Amino acid sequence: MISLYHSKKWKFISYLAALVLMVPVLVMLIGGVGSSTQLFAHLWQTVLPTYLQNTLMLAALVVFFSLIFGVISAAIISQTNVLFKRYLRWMLLLPLAMPAYLVAYIYTDLFDYAGPVQRWLRASFNWQSPADYWFFDIRTLPGAALMLALVLFPYIYMITRGAFEQQDQSLARASRLLGLTTKQSFFKVALPLARPAIAVSASLVLMETLADFATVQYFAVNTLTTAVYDTWLGYGDMAAANALASILMLLVLFVIVMEQRSRAGLRHQSARPNHNRDIIKLGVVTQILASSFCWLLVVLGFVLPFALLLAMAVEYSTLAQLEVLLETGLNSIKVSVIAATAAVAIALLLGLYQRLHADKFRHLPIQVSGFGYAIPGTVLAMAMLSTFGPLDHWLNDIMESFGLQAPGLILSGTMFAMIFAFVVRFSAIANGTITSAIKQIPPSLDYAPATLGVSLNKAIQRVHMPLLKPAILVAWLLVFVESMKELAAVLILRPFNFETLSSQIYQLISDEMLEQGALGAILIVLFGLLPIVLLNRTKET
Repeated sequence: MISLYHSKKWKFISYLAALVLMVPVLVMLIGGVGSSTQLFAHLWQTVLPTYLQNTLMLAALVVFFSLIFGVISAAIISQTNVLFKRYLRWMLLLPLAMPAYLVAYIYTDLFDYAGPVQRWLRASFNWQSPADYWFFDIRTLPGAALMLALVLFPYIYMITRGAFEQQDQSLARASRLLGLTTKQSFFKVALPLARPAIAVSASLVLMETLADFATVQYFAVNTLTTAVYDTWLGYGDMAAANALASILMLLVLFVIVMEQRSRAGLRHQSARPNHNRDIIKLGVVTQILASSFCWLLVVLGFVLPFALLLAMAVEYSTLAQLEVLLETGLNSIKVSVIAATAAVAIALLLGLYQRLHADKFRHLPIQVSGFGYAIPGTVLAMAMLSTFGPLDHWLNDIMESFGLQAPGLILSGTMFAMIFAFVVRFSAIANGTITSAIKQIPPSLDYAPATLGVSLNKAIQRVHMPLLKPAILVAWLLVFVESMKELAAVLILRPFNFETLSSQIYQLISDEMLEQGALGAILIVLFGLLPIVLLNRTKET
């Protein structure tokens, strides 16, 4: 690592930026830990065991389903000559663009008692009532887990597929020389070698599951995430909400620590790996089965829900809906643009600081600032309220003490808290993209400006920034799209009479009126496709 500069101002700003991003979380944790023991006793005697049990069961089922979908599809695409492999390779990423709560509503509408599937069954077999036949109930905890797995498995597919493709094929060939069949070699060599990638991707799925709010709320599955929301908005109990949020936060921390410890000290690659893979030749029947499995994931996770959204939009769209969509769409774009710009600016500041500064602990600011991605949106919203609410009241008291008019809730009651939450939550995405790009810059380009007497600002402006432009665009787009899709933080932090696309669609879903917001839902999905297309182009180049 190159260290050329000793700017104290740069060091101060970097540490301050990282600290500011973490202050709300620290305030929330302190508030939760400092809650009265009577409060915890009451929670434990009433609702907390149920919330914990549902949360853990949901997380386990989502990870289980996602591992089945993701690892099997990754193995099929990377190891075999499956039919339509060229198309399935990128199409299996499409479900990531579909918010889970949209998929949940669409499949509930399809499979409920009054839905088209059961109506057709009753008409076809002359069934008169639910007593005449059995049909699964999708609005259950396993149903919620399946809905989440359908849109989250691409995390496991993408990372595991990359791990399979980057493995040293000399090890697989050596195992076959020792008498293992191709199938045995996969299970005893390739799959264990991919364990770190599977663990990382499973932890991502687990964190996304713990952060989900809308799906479990719509399915009436009480988890810690919904408990935080209901405790604050339903009962107005900030202390209890902070306590529940702290428990959820500690649960996420436990997941992160255990995932990192499980991979500590493992080495899974040779110094000079051989990537020339021997593709497994499948028979006709096996090819059809493998291809059908992958296509089923694509259809259920993206194609069918998107097609039904299009049908709703064509049938129910009106001019009045377009006017409302324009207003909420502009709100979403406005807050997302600000959040993405701020997150990328902080990522550049901290990424270049880590690269160019002489500070011994220069890696700490960017690591600390990226911690927010593991924090569920509901927990972040409570952190914002716990921090900015008292600060607003303090500022109002000061203004009134000087005989001036109180400004009101300028931090917690405006877009500021919502945008701040977006920056805290999605800074890790910008950090990872920018840092990866900085590592690709040759070290000689760090030395050259300094040896020529060029100042730090000019060196960054003339050397590093032009090289980082593609990464800056990618990072900005990724944060922008994630901010457009964020729901839990928006529901708690949005100002009065302020709606975004995600909050508007959620309200319509809650009222069983998604048809009225189908156009907005399609817009969110289309925005979600942008990083997938970009990611696919990057992988293929």
